[in-house]
Amino acid sequence: MTTEAQEQSSVNLPPAAPADGLPTHEVTLSDVAAAKVRELLTQEGREDLRLRIAVQPGGCSGLIYQLYFDERVLDGDAVRDFDGVEVIVDKMSVPYLIGANIDFEDSITKVGFTIDNPNAAGSCACGDSFH
Repeated sequence: MTTEAQEQSSVNLPPAAPADGLPTHEVTLSDVAAAKVRELLTQEGREDLRLRIAVQPGGCSGLIYQLYFDERVLDGDAVRDFDGVEVIVDKMSVPYLIGANIDFEDSITKVGFTIDNPNAAGSCACGDSFH
């Protein structure tokens, strides 16, 4: 199986039901991104952290993504598990992120997490914000 086929298969898997009964969301995490998150958590020595993605007001187009590690699970959070990597989305951000995919790119031109969001109608020239 090629890398592209492997990533595609991970995107189409149904969400694992969270053990603590929290609602789920429709954000997906590629296998490459999940591996990078695990690597970063191992480097930090913190197996208790989750990857949180949020949408906040800001940037030239009106909204920006926040992507960070968080040990908290807040009231109203939605969660999905991707082979041991939990991705958490707050209830206000869930509608903005339906169908979004988080990936990790490591190429000559770009290194970092990317978010492909079908709900983004447009973005600014720098690519840091969307509407």
